[in-house]
Amino acid sequence: MNWKFYLTGKDALEAMLIDCEVATETIDIEQYIFSPNGIGERFLQVLENKKNEGIKIRILADAVGSSDLKGSAAVKQLTDAGIKIKFFNPVQLWRIGNISSWFLRDHRKLLIIDKKTVHTGGVGIEDKMMNWRDTNVRLEGPVIQEVVSAFEQMWNAAPKKKFFKFKPIVTEDTDFSFLTNAPRYKNRYIYKNFLKIIKTSQKYLHITTPYFVPSIRIFSALRKAAKRGVDVKLLIPKFSDVHIADIAAGSYFIPALKAGIKIYRYSPSHILHSKTIISDNSWGSVGSSNVDNLSLLLNHEGNIISRNLQFIQELESHFLEDLKSSELLTQKNWESRTLVRKILEFIMWPIHQVL
Repeated sequence: MNWKFYLTGKDALEAMLIDCEVATETIDIEQYIFSPNGIGERFLQVLENKKNEGIKIRILADAVGSSDLKGSAAVKQLTDAGIKIKFFNPVQLWRIGNISSWFLRDHRKLLIIDKKTVHTGGVGIEDKMMNWRDTNVRLEGPVIQEVVSAFEQMWNAAPKKKFFKFKPIVTEDTDFSFLTNAPRYKNRYIYKNFLKIIKTSQKYLHITTPYFVPSIRIFSALRKAAKRGVDVKLLIPKFSDVHIADIAAGSYFIPALKAGIKIYRYSPSHILHSKTIISDNSWGSVGSSNVDNLSLLLNHEGNIISRNLQFIQELESHFLEDLKSSELLTQKNWESRTLVRKILEFIMWPIHQVL
């Protein structure tokens, strides 16, 4: 298995464009956010050029996350060029029964080139994400078969089939796998695997997530892990791009700190959007899922899971480097937050299940 990490949105997107330009057979894109402007316009131009060379191209974009693309003239331009495009789970405001379509999003982020190379992680195709601290990985090897299968199933389910029976395939590679998450309980593979890892971790559990609004089961497991002596470190942004999520996250801090969970807040001016988890030098994850209810219970997500020591050590080195630019939160400091902040945290508890 070959891989390479990209630690900013800009580096990841530039690498993705390069691979698109050298594609010889197919380009498949699955994206939560695909803007038709700026960096997105560059992607669209490259895709049109490759289509003119005879390359087969498919784009699967989320109808909410990529609403700018859905409502643009670029869609007709793409289809006229022969590029196939679908939007997952369109929102129809006039249908009361379709309120759930505001959730159950396709939050996965995949670029598959010639069914031999895949890019995945947290990076969306949008200018504002260019300077964010994120983690994407480019992979070549047997795990690509699992990614291709996952893409095909989502492509066939789009646009309106929000719930479907996902059938993961398993390759002979014991070091890498591609796990998915879906709104169906039986298809929440990332959620169940993450819960298992928390419960079985013995030495350390290092988590980076831009949004921390976990389910009661996940949060309880994290607290129990810390109490039994596991070094649980949580790295989150001091300020994310979703203020409401920051407020919701704050309501977990006191019970987390009391249990022994160490919370670090990334302090540089650019946003931390990376989504990685490392445990005991034996398990690592990078992909699209956040540690929140929206990702782990309500959205379609995709993560690379690895048991390869070198891969895990690279993820761990990124984590340790990010800690140097982060502030360790103390219980005393957090208890001194404003009364307004405390009230907002309390008010938001009823909607944690959809954050």
